Amino acid sequence: MELLSMLKKKKVLTNKDINIRDPFVISENGVYYMYGTRARFFGKKTGGFDVYTSEDLENWSAPHECFNSKKYDLNHMVNWAPEVHKYKGKYYMFATFTRESNNLRGTFVLKSDSPMGPFEPHSNGAVTPEEWECLDGTLYVNPDGKPYIVFCHEHTQIIDGTICYAPLSDDLKEIAGEAVTMFKASEPYWADRQKGNEHRITDGPFMYRTKNDTLLMIWSTYIKDKYAECLVRFGDGDLSMNFEHLPPLIDDDGGHGMIFSSGDKLYLTYHSPNTSGFEHPCFVEIEDTGDEIIIK
Repeated sequence: MELLSMLKKKKVLTNKDINIRDPFVISENGVYYMYGTRARFFGKKTGGFDVYTSEDLENWSAPHECFNSKKYDLNHMVNWAPEVHKYKGKYYMFATFTRESNNLRGTFVLKSDSPMGPFEPHSNGAVTPEEWECLDGTLYVNPDGKPYIVFCHEHTQIIDGTICYAPLSDDLKEIAGEAVTMFKASEPYWADRQKGNEHRITDGPFMYRTKNDTLLMIWSTYIKDKYAECLVRFGDGDLSMNFEHLPPLIDDDGGHGMIFSSGDKLYLTYHSPNTSGFEHPCFVEIEDTGDEIIIK
């Protein structure tokens, strides 16, 4: 109740006032907690991450710093895409930083007792492959309780970006097996294959299990030069190479999204436009049909 009372006094921002990329929302006890990349300088050397709180997904508190990357020598270059997952009673933030050791990006895991933070380093460095340039790692826990990281191998290193996954240790401190590459950005049936710029981007994977136990993944790329939110459906109810690409959810300059529920409603949040300095969190209600998700 104390937090709700505080929120009623401190609702000072609307979605249009907030300039972040990669919004990520969790909902607990009537409060929404939103994290994201500080969009200034495209998320480079921004000093950490903030959390915003709301009761209605429209009016938000002022940003509260929940992780200070300078304090832990993680402000070397990028501070990207924080997402918070509740796992075994604690809050774990998966976020992308640039390693000082080799100047390659990777996803690190941070930990806190509260969604408000402060978060502190938890993993033994990055939990993506050491010699890969990676970003946007997300947590997936399979039906047997085994944790995995699903992430992007960057186009900056391999030209045609990919979506990959790898097992994690149960304590989320390190990668615990070989990474599996699922697909390249150029492989979906709807992908742009025009010649010119061969770099193809993969961004922001996020896993969602439907009411009929179908496993889906959303992810982002560019379609006809516009940022897009895309959809994959797995055939075995778990991470595997048995999957299919479904039609994109958004193809008009919005992406890097995630899915969350509140009461009996289901939402997709993403940032749009994908133009530095103008990005804002967007929220649309979606429907879980059992076999896929659709925008209402």
